[in-house]
Amino acid sequence: MINAERLQQALETTRQHLLAQRVDGTYWEGYLSSSALSTATAVSALCLAKLEQDRPLIEAGVEWLIQTQNEDGGWGDTTDSPSNLATTLLVCSALILAGQTPDEASQAYLKDHGADTPQARVQAITRLYGADRTFAVPILMNCALAGLVDWHAVPPLPYEWSVVPQSLLRHTPLQVVSYALPALIAIGIAIEYHRPIGHAFASPLRRVVTRAALRKLIALQPQSGGYLEATPLTAFVCMALLSVGHGDQHSLKQGLQFLRQSMRADGSWPIDTNLSVWVTSSAFNALAHSGGLPEPEAARTLAWLAERQYTQVHPFTGASPGGWGWSHLPGAVPDADDTSGALLALAGYLDEKALQSGRKWLVDLQNSDGGWPTFCRGWGKLPFDASCDDITAHALRALSHCRAGARTPPQPLPPTNQAAAAPPQPLSPTNQAAESPPQPCPNDQTAGYEPPPYSGSAIRGLAYLRRRQRPDGSWVPLWFGNQYTEGHLNPVFGTARVLLALAELEPQSEMTQRGLQYLLSAQNPDGGWGGAAGVDTSAEETALALAALAAMGESSEALLQGLECLLRNVEDGTWTRPTPIGLYFASLWYSEVLYPVVWTVEALGRASNLLFAKTVR
Repeated sequence: MINAERLQQALETTRQHLLAQRVDGTYWEGYLSSSALSTATAVSALCLAKLEQDRPLIEAGVEWLIQTQNEDGGWGDTTDSPSNLATTLLVCSALILAGQTPDEASQAYLKDHGADTPQARVQAITRLYGADRTFAVPILMNCALAGLVDWHAVPPLPYEWSVVPQSLLRHTPLQVVSYALPALIAIGIAIEYHRPIGHAFASPLRRVVTRAALRKLIALQPQSGGYLEATPLTAFVCMALLSVGHGDQHSLKQGLQFLRQSMRADGSWPIDTNLSVWVTSSAFNALAHSGGLPEPEAARTLAWLAERQYTQVHPFTGASPGGWGWSHLPGAVPDADDTSGALLALAGYLDEKALQSGRKWLVDLQNSDGGWPTFCRGWGKLPFDASCDDITAHALRALSHCRAGARTPPQPLPPTNQAAAAPPQPLSPTNQAAESPPQPCPNDQTAGYEPPPYSGSAIRGLAYLRRRQRPDGSWVPLWFGNQYTEGHLNPVFGTARVLLALAELEPQSEMTQRGLQYLLSAQNPDGGWGGAAGVDTSAEETALALAALAAMGESSEALLQGLECLLRNVEDGTWTRPTPIGLYFASLWYSEVLYPVVWTVEALGRASNLLFAKTVR
């Protein structure tokens, strides 16, 4: 039975848990999963540095890797991930560089996956990543440093293109994504050093280009020393520089220091330091559906978030002022998803000049196809630079809220024992269905249907989403996936995020109703959702789907069954266990402890507002 009292208790439990995770009562920092891939690359870099001070760190990292090996002999990206070839090769490389011999189980894993010889390893990694060299070449470089592949089999990287002005980079024949310039430079130089063609490396012109590229590498490095605050990227750069004898470079020393400071007490490394801006805006926006934060706590959080807006051109991507990155740390870079999240939280509270600056930044990022990319407009050759469905939907929501004008600041929450004006009746999936089944809504071409007036940017964005909708009605995200679906896609996540935007922008359009029908069809028998139909239920995907149904006003049996599933998870304590649905750079899986928490709070808040016509506390 779902009644006001039960929902009130669950909502209060989840809210208090989320509020307790704040840093200094102001913002959220979260906690990213430890990564075998990150740990392996950090260990490899520290081994190549050959400094006595790093020996305890190397030993701790090696021990953590040995302890987290999967039963099949391989390693996955997280301790909750199935083994994969890329991570297993990187771990074996790290063990060799640390003076260890990979055990028989790991060698058997490589053999079973067609990677038991140097040539086979190159072919296997090349097949895995195709034309995208962003991650394939760094992996093969690490393997070459450990003697697992031959240097002459490592594909070259055209690092000379890095000296081209940033505005022209997207027109160059790069085979790496925009955010990988540090790897392009350092690894490209290392490959050329280890497999010189004639006397090209020693030519005067080449030396000039190399020095210019190294200067660019220094300019791209943040004060923290960690490129993008990412352990793998920073470790790959350090490995490359160490292999060519640049051990005295300031950028290398800063990078190694970043790796030392990033190691956790258990000997592991995460993929990134934190996603503080992303989880803070997500948490604030989620709490808004259950009363928000009381003053002055809301003011402190919003002020912290407003201070994270970039006010100068960013040195990494050349991005104009106005955007937000994923972290408050110096290695973050402004991107569309974090800017959208921040604008949603700050719309109506931020001063008009800063708000318009953020809105303009987001509009200017829109690609010619109508969609939004992550970092840079016009970089469409590789997937992680191209427009994507969920980020486009997020941007459309943010722009819509920015146009809506100022809103009332959040008010203090009433006492938790305050009763509703009229006690709502209990709801049960088994005895109370929706008043009537959802009726087909007129599509965009039906006479009499008039979509609301939009800006040209929004019209192009909606047209992009319409073209991108898959035949089954779903959309797929870019930076999120599911380890157990076909192609590792997550259509439940993507569809839920798109529907959150369409519920506000075009609730009656045909594409919205098709998306809704897909989400309903993907529900599992237990009432929850996984990444797709038939995939195991998770708290993250269930909460996201439930929030989307509630936003659509879908007070049906499906919503009640989903709510029942989520309530059971809250009541038995399993709702806080994160699952690896996040995809970091180059398809690297991660989990974040705040994802199930934030999305559960939002789902319960939206559901309570829908079912009981007011927030239940």
